[in-house]
Amino acid sequence: MAARNLSSTSSSGVDELLFRNDAVSLCLLVNRRHRTLRIIDFRAGPTPSKRNFVLSAAKREGVEKIFTLVERDEVPTWTRLGFVREGSIPGFYKRSDAWILGAVVSEMPPSLREESDDEGAEGEGKAGSPAVLLAERTIARARRLLRESEGRPLPAIKIAPASGPELRRAVAAAQRAGRALTGFEPFGRDALRTGYVLSARGGFSLHAAWEMQSCFGNSYLEILSSPRHESERLATTAAIGALCERLVEERAVSTFTFAPADDQELCAALLANGFRRSAVMARHLVVGRARKDAILWSKKLVAPEA
Repeated sequence: MAARNLSSTSSSGVDELLFRNDAVSLCLLVNRRHRTLRIIDFRAGPTPSKRNFVLSAAKREGVEKIFTLVERDEVPTWTRLGFVREGSIPGFYKRSDAWILGAVVSEMPPSLREESDDEGAEGEGKAGSPAVLLAERTIARARRLLRESEGRPLPAIKIAPASGPELRRAVAAAQRAGRALTGFEPFGRDALRTGYVLSARGGFSLHAAWEMQSCFGNSYLEILSSPRHESERLATTAAIGALCERLVEERAVSTFTFAPADDQELCAALLANGFRRSAVMARHLVVGRARKDAILWSKKLVAPEA
């Protein structure tokens, strides 16, 4: 099998690997920080060689979690390969959703699943899933926080562009403190990334960035660090609202973001801005030295143009 590392992207924290032979055509995006691998598949079909190759590449690259985004008709392909349907990103393809299928490398079944009439196991719908149970408890606590702070005013937010070097310095500081949720690594290919710093009175400062695919109108929103207490949560709530307003100005149709599944403060800030849980992804993030389950939060910003 031919394999080629298309680009040396260590500065972004993501390596792009392209693999092709007569049976398989894949692009693998390896996120070094979170030790995840996103699969972009150019040739449909649940072939054993595809599964074996993805697994061998994941183990060779030190990856712990693998996942892919597909349209609905490709869901059975990936459940047969041993992936779990973890949820969706509404409006990812402008007028259709992207379904997320993932697998923890160490928990992959030894062989292909048998054909079935359904779409396979669903991480989001399995009541006994530890990741889902954790997410549900966190969301319940986040809703209580919102009720307790109902009526309290949000601070005024100033938003300004942040350069690449400024974002890198902010990431380094957040990493030293064990608070970095991201390093602002690419999620997809050939997407436009924009960084911002948001501030409020009292010393609040938050770095954020988004990645946009203008052809689909979707956007991937990243918050560098979580609020630690109520005042930071209120400021983060206002900051996320300001970012969503700016995304609408940039003609984004939808947005999505990840948050640790045990982070009630950040979840409350997202709920307050109209985000909803659309996926629960097992062991998807690394925060500090801890590997965590993640909630994928999504929001429709505007109706897609006709």
